[in-house]
Amino acid sequence: MRLKSARKSFSRHKHKHGLEFPQPSEVTEASLELWRTLPTKIRQDPSMVSFQQVELEHARLHGDDHEDSFPDIQPMDDDEDGEEEEDEDDEDNGNEFITINVTNEQGVNKELEHIKEKKEIPKPHVHHLAGHYIGNITPPKHEDIDTGQNHLDEDHPFRKYSKIICLFITWMVIIAFLVVKDEKLVHAKQLSIPAGKTRPYILPKLPLSSKVKFSFEGTFLGEQYTNITEHYLTIYLQSLTSTLEGNDSELLNSDSVHNISDPWHVPIVHPYLFDSAPIIKKQHSFDISDNNFERIHAQSSAVRMMVKSNIKASFPISVKYDQSPVNRDIGVIYAAFVLIFLYALIIWEVVHRTFAAVIASTLAISILAALDDRPTMEDIVGWIDVETILLLFSMMILVAILAETGIFDFLAVYIYKITNGKIWNLIHCLCICTTLISSFLDNVTTVLLMAPITIRLCEVMDMNPVPVLMAITVHANIGGTMTPVGDPPNIIITSNQYILKHGVTFLTFTAHMMVGVIIVVIATNIHLRLKYKNINNLRMHEPKELKELRRNIKVWERAAGKIPPYSKDANIVRETLMKKVRLLRHELKKKMTKGSVPEDLYRTTLEELQKEHPIKNKGLLIKSGVVCAFIISLFFLESIPELRRMSSGWAALLGVMLLLIISDKNDMDAVLSRIEWPTLLFFAAMFTLMEAVERMGLIDWIGHATESIIQSVSEDLRLAVAIIIILWISALTSAFVDSIPVTAMMVKIVVALSEKSTLGLPLQPLVWALAFGPCLGGNGTLVGASANVICAGIAEQHGYRFSFMDYFKLGFPIMLVSVIVTTGYLIMAHVVFAWH
Repeated sequence: MRLKSARKSFSRHKHKHGLEFPQPSEVTEASLELWRTLPTKIRQDPSMVSFQQVELEHARLHGDDHEDSFPDIQPMDDDEDGEEEEDEDDEDNGNEFITINVTNEQGVNKELEHIKEKKEIPKPHVHHLAGHYIGNITPPKHEDIDTGQNHLDEDHPFRKYSKIICLFITWMVIIAFLVVKDEKLVHAKQLSIPAGKTRPYILPKLPLSSKVKFSFEGTFLGEQYTNITEHYLTIYLQSLTSTLEGNDSELLNSDSVHNISDPWHVPIVHPYLFDSAPIIKKQHSFDISDNNFERIHAQSSAVRMMVKSNIKASFPISVKYDQSPVNRDIGVIYAAFVLIFLYALIIWEVVHRTFAAVIASTLAISILAALDDRPTMEDIVGWIDVETILLLFSMMILVAILAETGIFDFLAVYIYKITNGKIWNLIHCLCICTTLISSFLDNVTTVLLMAPITIRLCEVMDMNPVPVLMAITVHANIGGTMTPVGDPPNIIITSNQYILKHGVTFLTFTAHMMVGVIIVVIATNIHLRLKYKNINNLRMHEPKELKELRRNIKVWERAAGKIPPYSKDANIVRETLMKKVRLLRHELKKKMTKGSVPEDLYRTTLEELQKEHPIKNKGLLIKSGVVCAFIISLFFLESIPELRRMSSGWAALLGVMLLLIISDKNDMDAVLSRIEWPTLLFFAAMFTLMEAVERMGLIDWIGHATESIIQSVSEDLRLAVAIIIILWISALTSAFVDSIPVTAMMVKIVVALSEKSTLGLPLQPLVWALAFGPCLGGNGTLVGASANVICAGIAEQHGYRFSFMDYFKLGFPIMLVSVIVTTGYLIMAHVVFAWH
């Protein structure tokens, strides 16, 4: 009966996988003799049911009872996944290689390699989730986790001292420039432009280069209002060699006056609005030809700025004259060098990324000093985005207090429950939740909330948290693209008055972006499934059942290899063994892609986790929930222009202050110790670096190159090319440079392109391309978005670590795929179907 049951079960199994095993009628006496020489475990396998049936028939004919020679034959019933059930009663079934004795050509008896493990494995037990694993697995330190990092061998003397020497030389260059060059102080001068007249202003010193930079402050109009006003200031430069009569007024000889620059027209408000209009700062660089520049210095000429208005009232302005602005052609080269230097330090992990950012930002300031444009300390402090630092600081405290309630462990257990212990269900659930949360909260806050839950879930399922953390960070950046409040670049775009007045509202923005985000999320999840097709790449350790399956494959392959393929009878046995190998390989592949916790272990673990991790402090959780609702409400109010009174940083800080008051927290040292101070310092250094790079002219150079490419295209292809150029330039630039200055620069380009009626470009498709570019581009590198750095800091705090290259290998391909998909969506929606 056992043999009959096994035969029926195996028949179903072999037809399911398309494998045909020999029928009893095909088994010959010679092949049966070869079968008898195989080890007992192989002879008893259900795949050998034809040989077993023939053997039993022979036994009956000869009067021998061989029924006991097949004591362990079990039917191969298919479970819901079509997989073979294991014999749990046989303790040695998965813990040994069987021994096969064969005789070689010389007649020497050889014993194949056999491995037998007698080590008993204890039953799984559950530890606390905070940094521990279940079962007999102990949590590794981040040094023990093979993340593919390319660490420098600090013990190697050559590498160690080479690093020290290179960094010391960099320090010497920095200190040399900062000691030699003074801070540049540009003093303002107040001018009053008389009604209908030209006001001259003699420059106190001659320009030192062919570019002359001026900063103006007054009641100017923004660039978006240029076409809706008739009131302008006209500013240009003149050279003069004659003697002046009076106070900067009239020239004795007009022939000695030469215009040496093109006029610059600045729109100004109506005179009725002088008292109420805001003061706006504008900068402009005048280009002086080489011939004029040489003549000015050769003849010791003076240079004056001429300002004329066309309004019937005096117009006051403040003027700052920069005698030696940075040469943008040279500055762009230096800016690129600094960025390459920074990424070299981070990629090869020469120093910690925070120290690398500090070195690079200081080097950038010293280069500005070498270019006679050393910023003041007040300028440097103003470059730091205090709002972002304040938001990060406050949310880190909030998450630290929330962790004390046990809510992260509780949510981890709940997600473990609803995903039934299946790895891909878990990953997709985390990614979708992160995308939805990030669409309404900023991506930094989302990562601060989701990363602790992700780490605990991965520890429960014996998974490496690093790939999953990087996946949720990618989805946080994607989700932030959906709404105007999801990511800082979107806030910059939707705050532009020109864009707002051309129909880009909250609902319009969300409707157009949501479709693209859904497509990108689907494409990203497909990419993740393909990259981690082998589920073992997500695990900390390979499961016992897979190790056992690999061992069985080797045993069957060795058994087949020892049967000489010299006769048809031998080939029958050999082919039967190889078909079993193919069946086992198919089963291994299926288990490797399935990725789930065994059912009995899942239920046991879930029960233990639910007992171990209830909510620890319900009172504190309620207070924290009230504060979170308060902070989120203020975040939403900030998105309404009429109710915008408080920034995100202030909202988070006031919420945390309220939580500290009502929770009566006295041990501030314990709370402050949970803050990622290196991450905050990293952001401060990066803000300084990006401003210095922008001051060298890199951002403007990218902007001018983008605009010139779009204008050079024929009219019928101009919209498609404009969408592609804006999307890809902003995405690739944001992968390596902070997205905020990139977005601020690209907004000006988008508005300028839309304003030029000769180009015929609609505004909205360009806005959608610009919104997708910086947000998706931030996924490209570890420093491309704030959320990426925050996630790396949280992982390191929990004992895990991923390098720049670890993130680059996952994030950059995802960024390329998502931008390609978005390009197709925008072209179809706005070029083919003209959705706008």
